[in-house]
Amino acid sequence: QGQLVESGGGLVQTGGSLRLSCAASGLTFTMYAVGWFRQAPGKEREFVAAISWRGGSSYYADSVKGRFTMSRDNAKDTMYLQMNSVKPEDTAVYYCAAGITNDPLKMNAYRYWGQGTQVTVSS
Repeated sequence: QGQLVESGGGLVQTGGSLRLSCAASGLTFTMYAVGWFRQAPGKEREFVAAISWRGGSSYYADSVKGRFTMSRDNAKDTMYLQMNSVKPEDTAVYYCAAGITNDPLKMNAYRYWGQGTQVTVSS
């Protein structure tokens, strides 16, 4: 059974940087598209970023484009989210996800989810 474990969340000041990691196990990582989603208090979970299963295509929400960079290391079965120039509105629980899909922007395309890691941006 596949499992995803996130790390790297925490408290960061506005304008600072943070890197989230998500290690996969129990699945053939290279076959899966991977993504990051987030959920702020009182709001729905939303798409942040994704990379296709071959790694050739990356996708970003407009709200993070130019500030966040997602990457994957297939040799380590790990995905990353580099968060730069963070803003208070980036405060949320961040979830990594993996799914066999050609539409990695859709939440219901993902089979495996991490437990979530809290990111808090202070103003």
